[in-house]
Amino acid sequence: MLRKVEEQRTFSRDGGVDFHVLVEPAEMYDAGRLYARITLPPGAALAYHRHDDEMESFYVARGKCKMVDNGKVVYLTEGDVLVTPHGQEHSIANDTDEPVELIALIVSCKQGIAGASVTV
Repeated sequence: MLRKVEEQRTFSRDGGVDFHVLVEPAEMYDAGRLYARITLPPGAALAYHRHDDEMESFYVARGKCKMVDNGKVVYLTEGDVLVTPHGQEHSIANDTDEPVELIALIVSCKQGIAGASVTV
């Protein structure tokens, strides 16, 4: 399946943050809630929030951003990845003069929470 950029569903929220949906939830067999390219203009932010029964990962495709990862401030640059597991919290802010572009993926972990482990 090919989806051209002009065919991607888009929406904005939280002060002009643009979401370009790359794959719809039904196309991820409802195991994923979001797979999108997110653009934060200068000064924009996504508020601090918690992820229950799901995990979210961010890949910084362009720019630099400030994230609060479970109460700890971290700065990410192009190529960095932040993973927010089930039960954890985070926020994202663009405190630069340039847009920030992220690739975000939110995946359900309802079936894998009990006894889950991650091996790298």
